[in-house]
Amino acid sequence: MKNTKYVFVTGGVTSSLGKGIIAASLAKLLQERGYSVTIQKLDPYINIDPGTLNPYEHGECYVTDDGAETDLDLGHYERYLNIPTSQANNVTTGRIYQSVIDKERKGAFLGKTVQVIPHITDEIKHRIQLLGNTGDFDIVITEIGGTVGDIESLPYVESVRQLLWELGEENAIVIHLTLIPYLAAAGELKTKPTQHSVKMLMQSGVSPNILVCRTEHEISDNIKQKLALFCNVKKEDVIQSIDAETIYDVPNLMFEEGLDKVVLKKLNLKGANEPNLKKWNSFLTKHKNPKNTIEIGLIGKYVELHDAYKSISEAFIHAGAYNEVKVNIRWIHSEELTLENVPQKLDKLNGILVAPGFGERGIEGKIEAVKYAREQQIPFLGICLGMQMAVIEFARNVLLLKDANSTEMNNTTPHPVIDLMEAQKDITNYGGTMRLGAWDCKLEDNSNVKSIYKSNFISERHRHRYEFNNSYLTEFENAGMIATGKNPETNLVEVVEIPSHPWFIGVQYHPEYKSTVLNPHPLFVDFVKAALTYSLNS
Repeated sequence: MKNTKYVFVTGGVTSSLGKGIIAASLAKLLQERGYSVTIQKLDPYINIDPGTLNPYEHGECYVTDDGAETDLDLGHYERYLNIPTSQANNVTTGRIYQSVIDKERKGAFLGKTVQVIPHITDEIKHRIQLLGNTGDFDIVITEIGGTVGDIESLPYVESVRQLLWELGEENAIVIHLTLIPYLAAAGELKTKPTQHSVKMLMQSGVSPNILVCRTEHEISDNIKQKLALFCNVKKEDVIQSIDAETIYDVPNLMFEEGLDKVVLKKLNLKGANEPNLKKWNSFLTKHKNPKNTIEIGLIGKYVELHDAYKSISEAFIHAGAYNEVKVNIRWIHSEELTLENVPQKLDKLNGILVAPGFGERGIEGKIEAVKYAREQQIPFLGICLGMQMAVIEFARNVLLLKDANSTEMNNTTPHPVIDLMEAQKDITNYGGTMRLGAWDCKLEDNSNVKSIYKSNFISERHRHRYEFNNSYLTEFENAGMIATGKNPETNLVEVVEIPSHPWFIGVQYHPEYKSTVLNPHPLFVDFVKAALTYSLNS
């Protein structure tokens, strides 16, 4: 069995410094050196998972193959490492406390008083080591959400302190990500916030082994020496993380700074290969040197916060690089779309994507966007709710089923072309109860999707409660909207397309979750290709 090593990534000074990107970049470098690596995220909020959180609160809810609703950082992990994550890769305080309380109710603690130490910290340590105990990974990187000093993060920092002692200094290390702000009035970088952050971490009993310093300007040797002296690390353990043109530059920047070498030295791992970033850099070269530019309209309800559609925007980057095209996303709020202004708002688009979402707000705008794409022969991709809107639009305007709708939006509609799944009708709890995770789909011969996937059988990730109402299927297919993908067990419609349209596909699942740097999702690749063709011909 492998002697798994652990790397903990903490953050200080401010949030949103990019712990997830640093963790993913380090993991990528170690992976390309030949090590098996995985990353997990410890989230300090008390929600069991982000599944019931408003996207404005937490950005996108990312779904894994095994149906876990997780933090969007897991999407970064998968996009960088090209390997799937699971329920074990995302732990929340809510899940920790729920587990401990369930054990207490069963009498597992033999009458003892249940406390943060040792019971909560023991549970955290158990979750941290779950992935390491599988024997599948040489290195487990654990990102701790929030910043040092947050009340919510204290049990996690304490658990790390205990693990560092239990595992030994060659088996577990801490990387502290911090900020070196530039004060324009003084004309210099300031180290004091980092010093205070490290001091606060050390007061919790944890001394960082490596400092990664976010900065807008180059950090001089003098500043590195000063940080090393005040923060109790060696000068070579102070790593600069300067602002990058794209998040996909960060692995190269960390390689140049020697982050992976420092980590391997600390963990006493020797004989590793030099990282092979040839494929990664081929993607980067294409991404930065496009031969054409296209504009895709993303029609959504949460467009003010682009992180609400993080996986979609990243999938466009992957597919764009594959096609050597720059994809400009025009973020369009569906609430602002009306029958009258659609031609103006959607003018000069080369493709239209109607995004996922929940609830009735902005629904009519999405339907108008679908109609415009269908009638103007513009390449169209509908994802989850976007596919359902395509079905409703077709029912109203082609089948002439007046007031056709989804029962999610109108439970008294005379034509429920989208209806609640049978398995969902008796469910009263909202958290973790949707159709989640990877489900099989059989694609029809001679369909566009089969030619795109180059396979009859696919597996894609889902997150929904409502489905295409099969009692209307014959009407739809007779009028030209064909169900070209179905779940082989339940017969649920997974894919609809209009063969008479140049490129019109709606999918009930979320293809964006499976797009990675090295394996762009075929649906996005072909959609971008179709949009490019449209732009060159229009």
